[in-house]
Amino acid sequence: MKTGLYRLTIAEAGRLLAAKELSPVDLVEASLARIEAVDAKLHSFITVTAEAARSAARAAEAEIARGGRRGPLHGIPLGLKDVFATAGVRTTAHSRLLIDNVPDADADAVARLRRAGAILLGKHATHEFTYGGVAFDLPWPPARNPWNLEHDPGGSSSGSGAAVAAGLVAGALGTDTGGSVRNPAAHCGVVGLKPTFGRVSRRGVILNSYSLDQCGPLARTVEDCALLLQAIAGYDPDDPASADRPVPDYRALLAGDVRGLRVGLVRHFFEADLPASAEVRRAMEEAVGVIAGLGAELHEVTLPPLPEFAACKVAIQLPEIYAVHEEWLATRREAYGRSFLSRILPGAGARAVDYVRARQRRDELVRRTETAMAEVDLLVTPALVAPAARLEAAAGITNLNRVEITVPFSLTGQPAIAVPMGFSAGGLPLSMQIAGRAFDEAAVLRLAHAYERATPWHRMRPPPADSPEGAAAG
Repeated sequence: MKTGLYRLTIAEAGRLLAAKELSPVDLVEASLARIEAVDAKLHSFITVTAEAARSAARAAEAEIARGGRRGPLHGIPLGLKDVFATAGVRTTAHSRLLIDNVPDADADAVARLRRAGAILLGKHATHEFTYGGVAFDLPWPPARNPWNLEHDPGGSSSGSGAAVAAGLVAGALGTDTGGSVRNPAAHCGVVGLKPTFGRVSRRGVILNSYSLDQCGPLARTVEDCALLLQAIAGYDPDDPASADRPVPDYRALLAGDVRGLRVGLVRHFFEADLPASAEVRRAMEEAVGVIAGLGAELHEVTLPPLPEFAACKVAIQLPEIYAVHEEWLATRREAYGRSFLSRILPGAGARAVDYVRARQRRDELVRRTETAMAEVDLLVTPALVAPAARLEAAAGITNLNRVEITVPFSLTGQPAIAVPMGFSAGGLPLSMQIAGRAFDEAAVLRLAHAYERATPWHRMRPPPADSPEGAAAG
């Protein structure tokens, strides 16, 4: 059994731990062995905290043995995108500028995971400062897609998505500005949830955009994402953007009936605004058919055009991240990677009037989206419009002014999830996006869970996942 422990979901491992049929020590050792076998090729980790994890596993084992189990995450090995501050463990944002940065305190989300008993295995690769894209001129190589090492795992929570898909960790945290949790989840064939803006504290997180960023979980199943969200959600008075709203029992609400749930299909996003590949369109039609078969009511919904969301997002994001880096750009520009510089330097020309107009435009897009959702409970689209590109092609993308189908729900602040919905002919994952009303993560998770249970995709693992030598290029 020990050789296959890395395949367990959080919920499966949690049940075994609760029944004392599994030791946290064995679970952590299985993950560390998996990292040792696979990550030299996958590059999903920047820092592995093996000894700290072993110590935490021994402490968890003793605590559970005494009847002190804290909950479903107690003894579960997890990873963190390397923008979450970790006390005594370097936090680099995948950048040369922070190669020796060791915080004194944990980010709020990290502290909540520790209180829940989770065991942190280390810090995952990302795009430089979550903005630089795929780059080969940084101190660490970019993460690779476990389904095919020649392909992009998505970003910017690239290492988190790759590590979860390949079984190196049971779950991970990422951050999402315009899709940076959902994109790697979609590219890597796992589940990724961006909660409502304000649902999870960003205190202690290296931010890309103050107005857009949200922290969220990546895991192999919707239930696992619900368990992770339960641990990290909640009001933080030390984060001015944190919302003081009650947090429901997400796992308990997964079992709710989806019959009669009104689901809006935003067809123009992927047929007219950003035409999807034929494979994605076919998979989306099949997914919508499954949802209808579950008893949900399907409606077609029209939102503002996708490029309007994208242009507004860039007009807000670029000056905000430039403001964070302005001093370093003046004094340490040579320390940045080329891709990051090519993307951020246009921010020097951003005008205050354009930023203010973008914020006003955002309010209008939020209002129009809310109006469009008056007759539906949820919205569905693909989470990506084509299978993962080759890594070298992704590295050649030097600007962020491109349209992405995940962007609208970051701009509006709504919760949105990416859930597997099949595979391309080349064996790369395809994914569906489900978005809901603000602070209604429960409905998003419920529909995603019902769809997941009705389909086989969440049970699929990258072909190399069962081989002892680990991932290999396909």
